Amino acid sequence: MAALSLRLNPALKARDYRDAFSRDGFVQVPHLFEPDLARGLAEMLERSMPWDLALSTADNGYEVLNRAELSALGSEAVGNRLQAVSERASKGFGFVYLAYPMISAVLEGRDPSHPIYALTHWINSREFLDFGQEIISTDDVIKADAQATLYRPGDFLTLHDDEKPGADRRAAYTMGFTRQWRSDWGGQLLFHEKDGTIRRGHLPNFNSLNLFRVPQDHSVAPVAPYATAPRLSVVGWLRGGA
Repeated sequence: MAALSLRLNPALKARDYRDAFSRDGFVQVPHLFEPDLARGLAEMLERSMPWDLALSTADNGYEVLNRAELSALGSEAVGNRLQAVSERASKGFGFVYLAYPMISAVLEGRDPSHPIYALTHWINSREFLDFGQEIISTDDVIKADAQATLYRPGDFLTLHDDEKPGADRRAAYTMGFTRQWRSDWGGQLLFHEKDGTIRRGHLPNFNSLNLFRVPQDHSVAPVAPYATAPRLSVVGWLRGGA
């Protein structure tokens, strides 16, 4: 795959989205990249990612299993892990989906020639960080986490608020790269009131940036068993502090 030259869509102005974020604690920025670049990024995620399996564990922990680890475990042991995730999720927090840990991949030298490196570095460029911090009205964003995700039929992320003491999370973000989706396939990003009411929900979509305030109760609805397209996104947090 040819190297990707990344930049924001030059038509975007961060100031156009500040008021909505201030008012609602959430804003969606459409057309994040120019069309050819957005298609190239989507194709990368669709065709060439060495996905890991990410799943929650007891005591609100998590593990990420690569292909070699999954093969070594065997289908029965993996199935038992997935069943345990579902049982815990029925009573509290849980998740399962495919993931690629973009930051740790760079730090560990994993897949060094993969074109996702360009996106990882761009997410931590001042162009993206300054764009995000202007929208959320702060001036101390110094870095961003980044994880590519693929939700398959049956994958989910239960209710949580992203609060993590000491992590200096200024806002959460999601970049959507889902090119085909039906509203009855699930997978919506849902925001919840404390009484359980769904305050707002957003379909998986393509070439958009969602920014939302932390902490804030949200979840990803389970993907329907009859969904036939991948739910693809890159997610993380804009972070300040040390």
